[in-house]
Amino acid sequence: MLAAGHDGPLLRFSLGEQLLKANEPGNAAVHLAAAVEQDPEYSAAWKHYGQALAEDNRPHEAVQVFEKGIDIASRRGDHQAAKEMRVFAKRARKRLTDNDGSRT
Repeated sequence: MLAAGHDGPLLRFSLGEQLLKANEPGNAAVHLAAAVEQDPEYSAAWKHYGQALAEDNRPHEAVQVFEKGIDIASRRGDHQAAKEMRVFAKRARKRLTDNDGSRT
């Protein structure tokens, strides 16, 4: 569909979601980044984008994405997505703290 020029946030979200399930978080992040660029209000895409970054061992970026996603989801009244992203952000922050502690 992408090659045929049928790009859109739902397609990018779906591709990212499937790539996450296939344990390809780096590739998933590319599509999910495109989804939120095309539709910045897409709460579920922000959540999956953060997850992809976290699974790709990019916790700093994941925290930033989750924070943006939490703001958007909260503003839209998508409380469940905001709640889930808070949990994921907390885990990503813990990874950052654990990684910093192991370097000293």
